[in-house]
Amino acid sequence: MSRRSLEKEDPDRLYTITRGRSRWSGSTFDLVTLIVSESDPTPGMQSEHANILRMCHQPTAVVEIASALGLPVSVAKILLTDLLDMGKITARHPRSAPERALLPDPDILKQVLLGLHHL
Repeated sequence: MSRRSLEKEDPDRLYTITRGRSRWSGSTFDLVTLIVSESDPTPGMQSEHANILRMCHQPTAVVEIASALGLPVSVAKILLTDLLDMGKITARHPRSAPERALLPDPDILKQVLLGLHHL
């Protein structure tokens, strides 16, 4: 969401969507946490909650959900916490790579350095 569109956002709308909450409780969502809906929307459900359930039939990242809804990530996290507490979604946190996988092989780095020196 661009800075300009956030400035035009009605703060009363965001207050209403989150029922006055400014922080999410319970589970922590990263920007890349994948969300999967576990049920379909129910009648009388808040429209933003229903939209999240519809878009998350396939794993969808928190940041993508916020973008699709046109809401700040913090507001999306509050809505996701609501759905998680209701058992309507599952959050899948990405696995961290093992430490060895994060570092390149030293022999390859030496070869790259030698190749750069020969240029």
